[in-house]
Amino acid sequence: MCGRFVSSSAPERIAAYFGAESSIETLGQNFNVAPTNDIYGVVADADGELDLQVFHWGLVPVWAKERKIGQRMINARSETLAEKAAFKGVFKKYRCIIPMDGFYEWAAGVEGGPVTKAGKPAKRPHFIHRADDEPLAVAGLWSAWRDKSEGPDAPWLHSATVVTTSANGMMAPIHDRMPVILPKAMWPMWLDPTNQNIDMLQKLLVPAPDDLLVMHEVATEVNNVRNKGPQLITPIDD
Repeated sequence: MCGRFVSSSAPERIAAYFGAESSIETLGQNFNVAPTNDIYGVVADADGELDLQVFHWGLVPVWAKERKIGQRMINARSETLAEKAAFKGVFKKYRCIIPMDGFYEWAAGVEGGPVTKAGKPAKRPHFIHRADDEPLAVAGLWSAWRDKSEGPDAPWLHSATVVTTSANGMMAPIHDRMPVILPKAMWPMWLDPTNQNIDMLQKLLVPAPDDLLVMHEVATEVNNVRNKGPQLITPIDD
């Protein structure tokens, strides 16, 4: 799964990188983005024009009765997008790219290393990013929802989820899943809302090449969502 990531780039830089328009204010640098935080997302209209928007992390389906359902939908498994009720409708038409400057994953603890309060080996956080330090173009789905109990004038909530796939060779030693990272050539096909060819879209949802990403271990300070600073991605000694 993908449960934490880094968003350190300004919206102007993100928009320029993806060739998108943007009129949003910055969310600020956040080196520890967590579920339910606001995040950036790139979407396209039927004419192919791209726009950078803000989404709530945790998909709230249009049929949901409560917003909190999104807490269970921060990730969507690529293998079952066309089957799960929460995702199959938005998979056809409401797709986005979630820009990340890297993400975190936790490896199993080791004997002789840090321990939990229960005395067991503590999981070891790692920061994963592109080897060339370019932004990650992560596949996502989005939805628009509003609380019907608040009446017809209730505000719309735009929310998103991260699409995941099986781990590549680089990731496999620490986790069996990873976000789907789309190559630039595939961005138009993924974002085009008029493209509803599920079989074609499904073929895009594959693990990234083994040499695209690099990773290093970081301090357990990242475990606390209140910590947001750049020190979180600093490598630690073995």
